[in-house]
This record gives sequence, C-alpha cells and structure tokens, in this order.
Amino acid sequence: MSNEPRVDRKLLEILVCPETKGPLEYDAQNQELISRQAKLAYPIREGIPVMLTDEARPLD
Repeated sequence: MSNEPRVDRKLLEILVCPETKGPLEYDAQNQELISRQAKLAYPIREGIPVMLTDEARPLD
C-alpha cells in the first residue's frame, strides 16, 4: 500500500478542467489531473486537487 494521499473517486468523477470544462484523467504516479484538451496537468497536493490554471504545468 502506498503512503501517497488518496483522492476521493467521487470527487474525481465530478471535477472538470477549469479551462475547457472537459474531462480529467487521474495520474496516480505523478499525483496530477491531466486535461488533454487544455494540455495541462493540475497538481494534487496532500490529496487535494489544485484546480488553478496558474498552478498547472503545460504538457508537451
């Protein structure tokens, strides 16, 4: 069992990208939520998704 904070599955189901309002993919390894449409990765810190565009990292 990993000591990474867990993200609530129900929360993941209702979250959308703040830029595109599109779906997000959970990347457990990197603790990020990925928006393919916006080409952004939103960080998850201590189990809490940070859904701020300014905090997101651009995807290559």
